[in-house]
Amino acid sequence: MTLTQQEQPGLDETVGQCAPAKPKPRPDGHDQYTISEVSAHTGLSVHTLRWYERIGLMPHIDRSHTGQRRYTNRDLEWLAFVNKLRLTGMAVADMVRYANLVRQGEHTFAERRALLCATRESVLLRVVELQGTLAVLDFKIDFYADARRASERP
Repeated sequence: MTLTQQEQPGLDETVGQCAPAKPKPRPDGHDQYTISEVSAHTGLSVHTLRWYERIGLMPHIDRSHTGQRRYTNRDLEWLAFVNKLRLTGMAVADMVRYANLVRQGEHTFAERRALLCATRESVLLRVVELQGTLAVLDFKIDFYADARRASERP
């Protein structure tokens, strides 16, 4: 199976049961991806993937006998979650903190939840701001459409 082929969606066990299912390019047990394959699949640059590993945002990445990184489906799921966190505007330091909490185990659930709740509140505020911005844009678009129709009248 190639990276572009898909099997049945799976749950991201690393980030919890509420994560949306995402297709796995290869079945578990046969999920050895090179850094360039992961880059192509995720849209993240090879440099970014290495940086994520260096700053502790990625869990330990296995290596081949030649030292090449080998990513798994679980790594792809984690990167999909990290990409969602990026879209929320969460600071990289907070994402690293979250990753460290995950590695520490279940006793950090409350702290992880608090971090995600704070991020959620921030996202909700941005949604309200964007809705206001959208209303202004709609008003202006309608204004110019009405002005054009008025100028075209005989």
